[in-house]
Amino acid sequence: MAKTVHSLLDRAKEQLLAELGLDIRDPRVLAALAGVPRERFLPEELRPYAYENRPLPIGHGQTISQPLIVAMMTEALQLTGTEKVLEVGTGSGYQAAVLAELAAEVVTVERVAALAEGAAAVLAELGYRNVRVRVAGETLGWPDEAPYEGIIVTAGAPQVPRSLLDQLAPDGRLVIPVGARDVQELLLVMNTRHGLTTRRLGPCRFVPLVGSGAWATTDVGYPLL
Repeated sequence: MAKTVHSLLDRAKEQLLAELGLDIRDPRVLAALAGVPRERFLPEELRPYAYENRPLPIGHGQTISQPLIVAMMTEALQLTGTEKVLEVGTGSGYQAAVLAELAAEVVTVERVAALAEGAAAVLAELGYRNVRVRVAGETLGWPDEAPYEGIIVTAGAPQVPRSLLDQLAPDGRLVIPVGARDVQELLLVMNTRHGLTTRRLGPCRFVPLVGSGAWATTDVGYPLL
């Protein structure tokens, strides 16, 4: 029975990667997604749906992101393997695992302590030694280990928070959903020698980013702790 389940997941994963390959051009990103078992980051009852190209609930009002969005955000960072990357919004830990396949170091920050603990346990079980999971403080991100060559924000903000720009290294890249609480535009912000430049990557929908420079806790409509 277990072999049948794994076989079905393997076929579903192959189909998903073929679908993603129509939009994602960097073979390293596709290889990273191929190397991460998405089902391990999901509740047991949702594991049969792990390789459907859609977000899935993980509790605490949070979701594991759609694989296409994970791939798009990762590809936009243009990682070479030497970077230290910050992820704001650990959630299940899946995006952090994908980043860990491509970057030298990953620092990932989560407001919900239970999610942070769960993600850290799964990442450790899978052998990701280059990921550090932190429980978020008052400031967005993790300034103690800044600067970062890449920053990914997996929650939607009303604007690009200044505190995250301050943690971005020269020539660094920040990918963040910006807009209203229910729908956003995915932005790539590049810290060039001539100043900050922004590119639009397309529409998206994320849970709200909470903190200074983002949404207040009272705006999001569900408890975070």
